Amino acid sequence: MGGPRVIIVGAGPAGVRAAATLVAAGITPTLVEEGRRDGGQIYRRQPEGFVRPYDRLYGSEAAKAAALHRTFEGLVGRIAYRPETLAWNLAEGALHVVSAGVAEALPFDALIVCSGATDRLMPVDGWNLPGTYSLGAAQIALKSQACAIGRRVVFLGTGPLLYLVASQYHKAGAQVAAVLDTAPAWLRLRALPQLLARPWVLARGLMLVAGLKRAGIPVETGVRPVAIVGTPDADVGGVTVEDARGRRRSYACDAVALGYHLRPETQLADLARCAFSFDPDSRQWLPEIDPDGRSSVRGVYLAGDGARVLGADGAEAAGELAALAALRDLGQAVAEPRMARLRQICARMDRFRRGLAAAFPWPAGQAASLTDDTIVCRCEAVTVGTLRGVARDMGAIELNRGKAFSRVGMGRCQGRYCGHAAAEIIAAASGLPIEAVGRLRGQAPVKPLPIATVRAST
Repeated sequence: MGGPRVIIVGAGPAGVRAAATLVAAGITPTLVEEGRRDGGQIYRRQPEGFVRPYDRLYGSEAAKAAALHRTFEGLVGRIAYRPETLAWNLAEGALHVVSAGVAEALPFDALIVCSGATDRLMPVDGWNLPGTYSLGAAQIALKSQACAIGRRVVFLGTGPLLYLVASQYHKAGAQVAAVLDTAPAWLRLRALPQLLARPWVLARGLMLVAGLKRAGIPVETGVRPVAIVGTPDADVGGVTVEDARGRRRSYACDAVALGYHLRPETQLADLARCAFSFDPDSRQWLPEIDPDGRSSVRGVYLAGDGARVLGADGAEAAGELAALAALRDLGQAVAEPRMARLRQICARMDRFRRGLAAAFPWPAGQAASLTDDTIVCRCEAVTVGTLRGVARDMGAIELNRGKAFSRVGMGRCQGRYCGHAAAEIIAAASGLPIEAVGRLRGQAPVKPLPIATVRAST
């Protein structure tokens, strides 16, 4: 294949727009996708043979989902598409992938990482009980399998996704027992100037909340999670919280959907040795990018929720912009007015992102109030007390040091679901600012590989 070797990781909104931009410029990119089909999480396609209409699957985003899917279908035959392919390492100018148990290295001249995001979670006593899911997992069950995670579901956490998934469950006919938001309602008023960067999205969010309330679903704000109750044999039985007035409330349920916004999937950027910096608004480390999506490493571009969680619209703009930046760096002429317009869109989306972080803050303070026997790392069964012990008694006040002593983040998820909470627990136990604790370093493989994996024959 002639021409520059350009690889895109991820077939969500950012990856599809990047691919379309490159194809329009006469380049045939390789598009690597871990899942079976395109669309990412937000526009996840239903399995073959399912015939649910778009408005049932995607609600107000149905038209955008259909447009993205049509764009991808128009790329078939014009890109080298690699579905069900895991990008597990990045080293020496090559992306290492595994597909059907066969590993190979794909050299590149430009790499556009559109790796998406995963749920950001803060532990609560009992969250390791069967029947507790992340918000993303609850949404996947509904979209991909047309089933709910339970008959009576409590949605606990904060952020727009909390209300979106609860609304999707209600429309699908599931019983929503309650929507319990840890963020006080008054914070949304304080963040209003930033949230008005996208007034139509703000209005849509308000309509979601109003719709849940009209349906008679309890919607509580400013709650403090106390426990998810149940037994390992009988699964989840309910949720207990303190309301904004400090009164204890219990809600019976057989499943819980838990989540606090999203966290970018940054492992590949880490393996590429991209620079990171601490984002005080969201209290997490993010890869550094310039306004066009260039990372600190030449030839590596980061776009979509894998760099900044800007939502589907922002991901599409960022994917196109990163592709244009790659084209320019490869010596091709690009339309500067279009790039300038895309920069404006991304800047507006980022302002809205910061508004969401202020309106629905990550509940860092909960880390200090967790009981010692609360599980923080579900893969390795590491407790909060263990983490506090390694910080106070063993001096492991840096997160990777704490990982070495406690095994937090060493399980299947590689710290995706416990890393941020573990950092907050160590920071609270040691009296250090969260940025001083650091972040878990990405290591290959970023996800487990089959033990029967073999190297591709040359």
